[in-house]
Amino acid sequence: MNDALRAALAESGHSIESLAGLVGVDRKTVARWINHDHIPHPRHREAAAGVLRRPIGDIWPDTSRRREPVWFRPWQEIEREAVSLRSYQSVVLPGLLQTEAYARAVLAGADVIARSDIERHLAFRLARQSILTREDPPRFTAVVNEAVLRRPVGGRATMREQVHALIAMCEAPHVRVHIVPATVGAYAGLNGPFVIAVGAEQQIAGYLDNQLQGEVVTGTKDITAILAAWENVRGEALSHWQSVDLLTEMAETWT
Repeated sequence: MNDALRAALAESGHSIESLAGLVGVDRKTVARWINHDHIPHPRHREAAAGVLRRPIGDIWPDTSRRREPVWFRPWQEIEREAVSLRSYQSVVLPGLLQTEAYARAVLAGADVIARSDIERHLAFRLARQSILTREDPPRFTAVVNEAVLRRPVGGRATMREQVHALIAMCEAPHVRVHIVPATVGAYAGLNGPFVIAVGAEQQIAGYLDNQLQGEVVTGTKDITAILAAWENVRGEALSHWQSVDLLTEMAETWT
């Protein structure tokens, strides 16, 4: 909870609604800033501090000491504010769906993160998952290659726990998982993973991942291409409930 923001709001005489209107966001976004200590986009921090007549550092101190990698921060802001997220993953499960053991195994196996930094990155990844359990979560749709769920990341016990956790997550009305069967040949997913975020005002941004860091794309041409790729991978995947049935069968193979 951001008590400094709550106090500044009360002292200024503004309400959540009035601050949201002056900053240009919806009231739920401001509520998350207060109740869940979400850090706004830099332009929204500046605008809110101006409305409340407080230095930014008084309301959001130590923003430079956050746990996420510097290059990931622009996407994290977009992800936090999204009302819809569509994720395609070809080699690992989406970070928002990973168990702690699975995520630790992925981070350790990448061999590009110093051992001393693994726990810091792990804590950040797990903290991001709170967007799926908050009061107003985004609609989250994931398309995953079947091979991802067949790979023994972390060993059999880790995979058994991960698959069961995934099945449980699929019961949430805002979470949908679709598996691309191993029998599918060449399709757009072979070109790599990506995520599409839609904001409250229907603005769209994409995220492209690679071995070193990710890239946020917002240009019309790039968004058109990534939306076409999504239609392709989603079209090759099983339905949500067919995927849950397949996950249930997979869980047995990891016992």
